[in-house]
Amino acid sequence: MRARAARWVLAVAASVAASCAVQQPPPAEDLRREALPNTSVPAVFKAGGSAAEVTGNWLATFGDPALPALVDEALAYNADLKVAAARVAQAAGYVKVAGAALLPAVGVTAHGGGKLGGDGSGLQGVWLSGSLELDVWGRVRYGRAAALAQSAAAEADYAYARQSLAALVTKAWFVAIEAGLQRGIAQVTLGSSQELLRVSEDRLRVGSGSDQAVAEARANIGPYRDTLRQVELSREQALRALELLLGRYPAAEIAVADRLASVPADVPVGLPSQLLERRPDVIAAERRVAAAFDRVGEAKAAQLPRISLTAGGSNISSDLFVLKDHSNPVWSFGANLLAPIYQGGALRAQVEIRSAEQAQAVAEYARAGQRAFGEVEGALSAELALRDRAVILETSVRDNERALDLTRIQFRVGTVDQRAVEQRNMALYAARTSRLRVQSELLAQRVNLFLALGGGFGEPQAVPVAMKQAQ
Repeated sequence: MRARAARWVLAVAASVAASCAVQQPPPAEDLRREALPNTSVPAVFKAGGSAAEVTGNWLATFGDPALPALVDEALAYNADLKVAAARVAQAAGYVKVAGAALLPAVGVTAHGGGKLGGDGSGLQGVWLSGSLELDVWGRVRYGRAAALAQSAAAEADYAYARQSLAALVTKAWFVAIEAGLQRGIAQVTLGSSQELLRVSEDRLRVGSGSDQAVAEARANIGPYRDTLRQVELSREQALRALELLLGRYPAAEIAVADRLASVPADVPVGLPSQLLERRPDVIAAERRVAAAFDRVGEAKAAQLPRISLTAGGSNISSDLFVLKDHSNPVWSFGANLLAPIYQGGALRAQVEIRSAEQAQAVAEYARAGQRAFGEVEGALSAELALRDRAVILETSVRDNERALDLTRIQFRVGTVDQRAVEQRNMALYAARTSRLRVQSELLAQRVNLFLALGGGFGEPQAVPVAMKQAQ
């Protein structure tokens, strides 16, 4: 009979708690209007780009078979990514802790005290106790909702960390390739300067040259050697940076390709209005707003009384004296009311703190949204300018190669001195290095665009459980 009564009381408690629904955070559209009141989102990106939906594996668009393996290695061994993964696990644990308060708490105490017992009481028995807080005002449910939203934010942060790591590895790979190619250009230029010295020395031997010409040719070699050494150091640093991203020892020994990948075709950038819905970092910011909203509700509910149901049972016996009540086991049921009356304004201050945190979360969401728009527009406009520069520099390289060839012919026949050849050699070196830098930067900007658009780089992943529950 008592067990039936206990079940009935618990059922009533659960029904009462469930009947008081908590308020939901504002919808995403309302949040965008509130957070970005001065941002008028255009129909298409101002810098151009196709409005088709962004899909597919952007790593594959570069046509470099080494990239997927490198990214997989970084995802498996990168230390920073493991930190982000640990935060996801921590957030999931907090969800379980917050949800545990919605369930009954049950404990048991046992005592054995016979004639030879340590306390000499002779009491023996088992005490079973249970309690359940009636979440009438939603304090516990607000806390659980906040933990869920925070867990979803951590999962979105992890997704963005994966995308960022893939982008970093890809750009580091291109930089390492560029550094190797820059070394090749520096070596060719140094070789040309050394050849000019050899010609000057030959002319001096046959009597048609001068010591001054030889000295100038030899002096010109020094700066090229210094430049080559700087380029070699840059290459080593680029290789070490890539190895660190992969979780390897930075030995500058990784083998890279001998040419840059080709720039993929134009990217379907999608609509600006859809950007905030697919960028993981913006999703994380939106979930933090939801968590802050629930924390405000939790703080407000903490100002109201707490009601808890209690139940207990005991079975006690004694070897030394006779108990008044011989009926065993003994069951009891009750209720507790805890009402905060005066705590020095701490509870009200807690509401103010949580409200300020919510305002901060909204502002951080606005910052993430504006950063997302800025990164896409910046990557699009930078790529457009780099494409124009690539055409200009390609023409410049051809023109400087032709000019150097003609100057060398004039030098051989004696119509110009070696300083003219050296000047043309330096101009060609500058044009070649600038062209290579632009080609590499063009690839890097395409990676930046993929990252800014929130594009994936592998097989689609399932929506995390916490994000499903929070939506």
